[in-house]
Amino acid sequence: MSMNVLVHGEAEALGKFRFWTRTVSVSAHGGVVVLEAALEVGQEFQVVNEYNGKKALARVVSVRKLRDGQAHAAFSFEEGAEKFWSMAFPAPGAKPLRRLVPRTASGG
Repeated sequence: MSMNVLVHGEAEALGKFRFWTRTVSVSAHGGVVVLEAALEVGQEFQVVNEYNGKKALARVVSVRKLRDGQAHAAFSFEEGAEKFWSMAFPAPGAKPLRRLVPRTASGG
């Protein structure tokens, strides 16, 4: 799911950073964003949801460089995750709902 977010913070190598980006994936525990700056695993930052204005503290848990030169950073929420995405997520271990498909009479 793609959502616009503001990422900002301070890193030793970069100094202060602040950029708008978008998510590639979201979950109740964090998400994946397209990187505009070279963040490293373990880096803490603030993320702001453009849709609802909610803020959360997050930490980079992995960085993946793509062939096109972009990089994606997976992050987990450290604080402020409650309703950050303004959507409900299934409970851990929940089974997917099954669609009931009407049975058709076999031609026999």
